[in-house]
Amino acid sequence: MFEIKETFYMNGSPIKIVSGALHYFRIVPEYWEDRLSKLKAMGCNTVETYVPWNMHEPKEGQYNFEGQYNIKKYIEIAQSLDLYVIVRPAPYICAEWEFGGLPAWLLKDRNMKFRTYYKPFIEKVDRYYSHLLKEIDSLQATKSGPIIMMQVENEYGSYGNDKKYLNALVDMMKKYGVEVPLVTSDGTWMDMLENGTIPETALPTANFGSGSKEHFDKLKAFHKSDSPLMVMEFWNGWFTAWGDVAYKHTSYEEQVDEIDAILSEGHINFYMIHGGTNFGFTNGSNYYDQLTPDITSYDYDAPITEWGDITEKFKAFRAVIEKHVDYELPEMPEPVEKKAYGEVSLKARTSLFENLNNLSEPIEDMSTLSMEDLNQNFGYVLYQNNLGKKRKIEEFELVKANDRAKVFINRQHELTQYDRELGQKVSFDLKEEENEMSILVENMGRVNYGKNMIHQQKGIADGVLVNGAFRNGWTHFSLPLDNIEQVDYDQPAIEGEPSFSQFEFTVDEAQDTFVDMTGWGKGVVFINGFNLGRFWEVGPQFKLYIPGPLLKQGTNEMVVFETEGTVKESIELTDQAPY
Repeated sequence: MFEIKETFYMNGSPIKIVSGALHYFRIVPEYWEDRLSKLKAMGCNTVETYVPWNMHEPKEGQYNFEGQYNIKKYIEIAQSLDLYVIVRPAPYICAEWEFGGLPAWLLKDRNMKFRTYYKPFIEKVDRYYSHLLKEIDSLQATKSGPIIMMQVENEYGSYGNDKKYLNALVDMMKKYGVEVPLVTSDGTWMDMLENGTIPETALPTANFGSGSKEHFDKLKAFHKSDSPLMVMEFWNGWFTAWGDVAYKHTSYEEQVDEIDAILSEGHINFYMIHGGTNFGFTNGSNYYDQLTPDITSYDYDAPITEWGDITEKFKAFRAVIEKHVDYELPEMPEPVEKKAYGEVSLKARTSLFENLNNLSEPIEDMSTLSMEDLNQNFGYVLYQNNLGKKRKIEEFELVKANDRAKVFINRQHELTQYDRELGQKVSFDLKEEENEMSILVENMGRVNYGKNMIHQQKGIADGVLVNGAFRNGWTHFSLPLDNIEQVDYDQPAIEGEPSFSQFEFTVDEAQDTFVDMTGWGKGVVFINGFNLGRFWEVGPQFKLYIPGPLLKQGTNEMVVFETEGTVKESIELTDQAPY
């Protein structure tokens, strides 16, 4: 029996919660036990995880709790290692995850109001919870399971102050069987605790990365009662965006003193203890002055690296934890072996334009349709339009387009616009007697935090202006790239066009490795059909992590989809980590 009084109690005895964030959806399932064992070896007795709604309900009314998204199996593995579990199933999770975990199909309702008591939103959350909470119901501590707490919403105080919404979430959680204590987590700045908490129902906890005494003092004053102090997110690292000068790193020497202070007075959840990978198109973006999409690696400068190695930070954190707990820590873990498979030569290459009909059913409409209108969550949309005769285009403008558009005239690259460049007017000449325009628009990752979340339609939402008038008569090709087995490599590759490059290599023993994308332009990499994630020549990430379980004995296929026309005739699989 888990209880919250002046501290946390398990079966009548006080316990100190030492937890680490470890997201099952950022790790291949074959490594769940390895990463959880390392979490325990650092001294943690608890694991915390978010739950991404967009992965569990990828299409409205269609649910996925299998494979990488088998949350029940993940929690059962944690239980087998004698770990407690904190589940944060809020509709919104942030997590530097695509759209903060909200499903993109919500955006089909142009009037949708997220994270507030808007009836259509509440109804969809309720339906989702009826499926999600059933998956983990039997794993609650009240039923001899490892789940000791669940979170109501995530950092809600920095978004809104709708207490009717928060209480509606509580009601539906209880309706679908949640019996364990509830928590909220917010910063202690400005009005965040006041906005985001419901103290009579859920224990307020704090998120911060330094100044623990100051934040705990504010939390203590806010409690107005004798309640346990917990930092739900102690930011022991940070995330990295495309275009950053280097990977973000933090000084663990200073963090050790903060951890010591936190554990002397309260309880901790390390965010992150192991970050994992933004596989596929799952990275989120932040938007302050400009769009900053997160890189594929979610290493986060965590104590356990993206590829499962322990660090000096791990050892330092373990030493300070050991001072504050009354249980013996497991032995230090061994690293996961890595292998260099060497250089692999190109087998075949083909143009995207030659494969449009293999990958997508064309959709005709007089106006441009957004990605959400096309029932598409991730990837790219290619728009085509017959521009007609030779002439001067004095003004060309993309209206409400996101996030990156490449414009081709007769399959020749004309211009690229990204983020704030989108919507700028440009001019160019049509030189042929007949001219076809193709616009390849990429969703770089929906914003996961802040006010810009409410405007996250991707593709071209409003239209294309040509010489002052909206252009009509569009053909749309949805390209989520979830069917690359249909690419026909017998079709030609044209220099400078977006392309698919196919490589094959043989493996005797499947081990972790890294693919070095130095010298390539921009795109995504697939290994045996699995989308590893994005690469981009702007850096700072140039190597993508390939977990060994994604390889197989015998022949393996790697496919590189590249959009800039910057390609190579080989790739290298190395055992040398990105840093």
